[in-house]
Amino acid sequence: MGRGKIEIKRIENSSNRQVTYSKRRNGILKKAKEISVLCDARVSVIIFATSGKMHEFSSTSLVDILDQYHKLTGRRLWDAKHENLDNEINRVKKDNDNMQIELRHLKGEDISSLNYRELMILEDGLENGLTSIRDKQNEFMRMMRKKIVQTQGMEEEQEQLNCQLRQLEIASMNRNMGEIGEVFEQTRGNHEYQMPFAFRVQPMQPNLQERF
Repeated sequence: MGRGKIEIKRIENSSNRQVTYSKRRNGILKKAKEISVLCDARVSVIIFATSGKMHEFSSTSLVDILDQYHKLTGRRLWDAKHENLDNEINRVKKDNDNMQIELRHLKGEDISSLNYRELMILEDGLENGLTSIRDKQNEFMRMMRKKIVQTQGMEEEQEQLNCQLRQLEIASMNRNMGEIGEVFEQTRGNHEYQMPFAFRVQPMQPNLQERF
């Protein structure tokens, strides 16, 4: 006894709906793989779940299948804006490939395919680059020498300032000593010189003072 036919409509129960989606999705992808192998067909299947998760199978490049679809149906799956963006991406990829080739040439790699004129252009470019590098090195060396000279000049100036400061200190000390000497001479001329009280010898015992 075979299974009865079910009514094709949305399954209301979320759990049953998810189970049915998983089973039938796997069945569709399996059938797509089988027909691509058995019949040498070009098949591409893309399935989106309600959650947004994508499942896909493509027997060949999806871009090639879409291009063939465009040619056969005349329908465009994206507008001119997307097409321009795709062209820009292709242009950037091409420029990147060309830059990679030029970089290998500058390293001396893969130059066997270059003709004489291309080799001359490559040589001129290398010489110009070498000249720029040397100019930059010379500029850097000039800056370093300038900094060294400035540093030496500052050190010499600092040494001169220190020397002047020492001379001023010595002159100030001499001037102070001279003033003290003048005051001392004036004091000796006006008064009889006596040893300051602080420097008088005091007897160690009071009784010794009575004997003298």
